[in-house]
Order: sequence, then structure tokens, then C-alpha cells
Amino acid sequence: MKPRPALALVLATSIFSGLPTRAEESPTPAPIPVATPVATPVPTPAPAPISAPGGPIEVNGIAAKVNGRVVTKNQVSFMLAPMYAQLAAQFPRRGPQFETFFKEAKAKILQELVDRQIIIDEFKQLGASIKPSIIDEEIKRQMRELYNGDEVKFRSELKRSRLTMDGYREMTREKMIVQAMRAQQFSDAPPPLPNEIQKAYDEVKLTLRDVSKDVITFQKIFIPASDPQKPTATPEVQLALAEDLAKQLAEGKDFTELAKVNSKDAFAEQGGLQENVPRPDLSPEFAAIIFDAPVGKIVGPLLDPRGFTLVKPIKIVFGPHPPLDKVRDMIEERVRRKKTSAQYERWIESRRKRAMVDIRI
Repeated sequence: MKPRPALALVLATSIFSGLPTRAEESPTPAPIPVATPVATPVPTPAPAPISAPGGPIEVNGIAAKVNGRVVTKNQVSFMLAPMYAQLAAQFPRRGPQFETFFKEAKAKILQELVDRQIIIDEFKQLGASIKPSIIDEEIKRQMRELYNGDEVKFRSELKRSRLTMDGYREMTREKMIVQAMRAQQFSDAPPPLPNEIQKAYDEVKLTLRDVSKDVITFQKIFIPASDPQKPTATPEVQLALAEDLAKQLAEGKDFTELAKVNSKDAFAEQGGLQENVPRPDLSPEFAAIIFDAPVGKIVGPLLDPRGFTLVKPIKIVFGPHPPLDKVRDMIEERVRRKKTSAQYERWIESRRKRAMVDIRI
């Protein structure tokens, strides 16, 4: 399909009046299944706590080349970091499930970055541009959703991944180019019907909420990775204890009583109860797991830098979401994308076949 010359005008005006949902357009983790309680200890050593992909980072390492353009390992690492943190917390022993989810996430992110370069090659021929203010808003959105609005943590992850803010802005600009090209390429899709718009809004309105206003009440059992008063309490032994408690809870034991006896934090005497905790008070990876868990479900053991935790959500109050009239343009675009998804896949696959792609990782 021949690109339409109106693209430059569209990009300069209103195509980004609504931001995409995290599930479809942003380089964020797909939802991670909440771990079920471990029935029996796995006879493998518990690894040291890790918050991001391990090993030294190769400076300017090449992950792939697309028509001569480079996708760096640092780009892949940064986009993968939030999901890795959640998986590392959810699977203290790592294991096959961890490896499967991690490899799938890595492959999906790499393919997204490769596809971006393929589409950008076509975009460059049009001489279009993205407003800097729109890029700034998208970066703020991702910082809010992935890092609870914590700019310090966001910049720390940039630094760890050897990415500058300018480099990340360029990644964001490229992502938005892809969104614009897709919208323009299939702008002749059938117009969304009112019932389709309402249905799509109902499906995604929770993901559009102000997550910084989320509040949760939960019970928690904390088992430290080591106990100075018990030389035999190694991380392996402590993880086994946490797994045994998860088994007891699954069998119907009372959470409050187990917390009073076993938990090693300031809330143990209250049965591990913590009430009305704002989401920003929790680490992003921990919050992502427990806010997605069903109320009353035992989650864990989860790994954190100090030990292992079991959590039982009691009440979750989500932050406010925007009314439909504020995000109608974005919802309509979502419906159009859904209607043209098969057409888009055929289109991008034809471009992939013509491109020179060299995957290095």
C-alpha cells in the first residue's frame, strides 16, 4: 500500500491526542501470571537477589542489525528490565517457568525493536516529524506506569543499562513513529461503532487509571534471607521455610496466626496487616504483582533484596481512570487497530521479508 502524503500533517497535529495502552503499544511487560503457593521445596540453591539481568553489560553491544541500522543490547536490556524485576521477585528459585517467561519477553522485545527499524526506514522517506512535547508526555506516562512515577529509579535504570536520556527519547520517538505509521497505513478502516467504542473503553479503562493513586490493604509474612541469631538460617533454609508456610496457607492455616509466629517485621504482632498502603510506597515490581492478584489469594514466596515474603491482598482501591470523552480518540484508534490487526500483520510480514535482518543475540 502506497504511503499517503498526509502523514506529515497528521503527525504534526492530532494523531497522538490519545496515548496508547500499555498492553498494545508500549514496551512494557506483558501481564505476569501470579505465582501459586509452592507445594514442596525445590532442591536447588536459592540464588542471590537480583534486580536486573545479571552479568556485565557490553557497552554498545549489537543485538541486531536491520538494513544496516543497529539495535543495541542496551536498548533490549532497558526495555526488559521491568519484566525481569517482576519475574525475579515472583520466582525466587528461577527455574523453568522463569526461563520460559524471560525468553518469551526478550524475543518479543527484540522483534518489536526490529520491526521499528523496518517501519522507520519507510517513515524517513516522508520527511515527517513528532512534536517534542508529545514525546515528553509519553516518557512521563511510562515513568508513571513502570516506576510508580519515581524519576530517580527510572534514571537509575537508564544508567544501569548504559542509556542516556537522549537515547531513551530517541527510542520513544521511534516507538511513536511506528504508531503513527500504523494508524496512517490503515486509516481507511471501517469507522468504530458506538457499542464497539464503549466495549473497548470498558476493557481498558482500568489500565488508563492514575496508578499513583492506587491503595492496598494486605497481610504479609516476611522471612529474612538470613538470621544473625541462627547461623543455620541460610537463604536456602529461609526460602524453604517460606515455601512451607505457603503450603500451610494453601491447606487452610490461618494467615494471622502464622504471621504472628513467623514474620520478622514490624507488623508481625498485627498478623502482618498493613492498611491503606499507597502504591508509590511499594517497589514497582512488588506493586505490579500484588495489585494484579485477586483479593484473598496467597501470593508468593516473593523475593526482595532482604528476604522472602508471602502476601494476601485484603482490599484494593484503584486510582481514578479518565472518562470516555477524554480518551475517545485513543479508544477509537484502538478499535481500528483491532479491526485491521490481521491486515497489519500481513503488511509488516511483507516488510520483514524484504529487510536485511541480522539477529546477534
